Amino acid sequence: MTHIAVIDIGKTNAKLALVDGGTLAEIAVVTRPNRPLPGPPWPHVDLEGHWRFFLAHLAAFQAEHGVDAISITTHGAAAVLLDRRGRVAAPMLDYEHSGPDALAARYDAIRPDFALTGSPRLPLGLNLGAQLHWLLATDPDLAGRVAHVVTYPQYWGWRLTGELASDVTSLGCHTDLWDPWQGRFSPLVERLGLAGRFAPARRSNEVLGGLSPEVAGWTGIPADTPVAVGIHDSNASLFPHVLERQAPFAVVSTGTWVVAMAVDGTGERLDPTRDVLVNVNALGRPVPSARFMGGREFEIIRAGSRARPSDADRAAVLDAGLMILPAVEPGSGPFQGREAEWIGAPRGAGQRMVALSWYLALMTATCLDLIGAQGPTIVEGPFARNGDFLDMLSALRGEGVETAASATGTAVGAALLCLPDAAAAQSRPHPAPASAGTLRRYALEWSERANLPTPAGTPGR
Repeated sequence: MTHIAVIDIGKTNAKLALVDGGTLAEIAVVTRPNRPLPGPPWPHVDLEGHWRFFLAHLAAFQAEHGVDAISITTHGAAAVLLDRRGRVAAPMLDYEHSGPDALAARYDAIRPDFALTGSPRLPLGLNLGAQLHWLLATDPDLAGRVAHVVTYPQYWGWRLTGELASDVTSLGCHTDLWDPWQGRFSPLVERLGLAGRFAPARRSNEVLGGLSPEVAGWTGIPADTPVAVGIHDSNASLFPHVLERQAPFAVVSTGTWVVAMAVDGTGERLDPTRDVLVNVNALGRPVPSARFMGGREFEIIRAGSRARPSDADRAAVLDAGLMILPAVEPGSGPFQGREAEWIGAPRGAGQRMVALSWYLALMTATCLDLIGAQGPTIVEGPFARNGDFLDMLSALRGEGVETAASATGTAVGAALLCLPDAAAAQSRPHPAPASAGTLRRYALEWSERANLPTPAGTPGR
């Protein structure tokens, strides 16, 4: 039996999961909040708190189950700057900090075009290049201290193994730093004065190295235990499906971010103003993608409620035409700059949850349309357990919706980096609901009220 420990850091939580290599089931999962520290000098990630957490639970996993390999997956828009001794040269900036916006004009003057990088211009620090530009300008001595730049999954690989790398999926995640068509760094790296300082770009499923003697001693895990290079989290969700599945298809990775990825879709003219971008998958290939902060929007609107909607709630939402127009989180997604609006007022938490779930599905359908997604749509993560979300999406996606068999697609995808002979992840079809026609009419009204392009599958399209 093979056990893979997976470091899995999303924007909301840091996790450590132990995945059974034979069944791809998660044997154990532990989490801690991923709350940024306030500074000084700026809001930054609690790297040392995460490190202590991971070491303690790696030791516990080893003692209880045994660990045969380690893999890593993290959110994008993140890198760590190291000095010549391998220490952190500057605190790792929280990508939601507004600092980079203050230098937006200066940054825009040096960033490459979308046509070269597939990376749209995003606010805050969501372009990693903008983060680096701001950090170097804010701390004039930083350029002299930086010896290495490592993308975020590989920072943890460095802590575990002492080996330096970056990975193509993290570099290809709206950074402005990567040319996905040619598979090489963009001109921005040289313009920032960082040429030669980025750790070498490697494929996610390569072996980075074995554990350092120190980490082996702290955790009890043998030093020759392999550690994978690691992967960007949305691409971890995609990886199990690109292994064997016949294209075209789409994967929707859900969490704080909802990321729609079209494998061999028809998106030829991508619109960077709609938060559409080109990701790079674990095999180094470009993948048109679109996203919005669906998990964040879910938390904002539900406001802590755990209500379970009834059929009466669904009927009441339809009868009243109750709906949410975009965008709950206006700083990103296909409707940036728009303010959310309720049509009607929910009577009770159940109706609120129905309208919210349908809103999230309509936003997801819009993202899939924008990237020309074809074939079945596989939903990964928390939204794969939301029946109202799945019903609406199934009504709109004529080629079918499926749900991933694993509850945590990122952890399983990352584990597969260490399992070259493993079968691709399994998924289950979600049947089209009996109310599909009614839901499509609701979707058409949503589109008309919002003055938006009509989502695929709605009447009259």
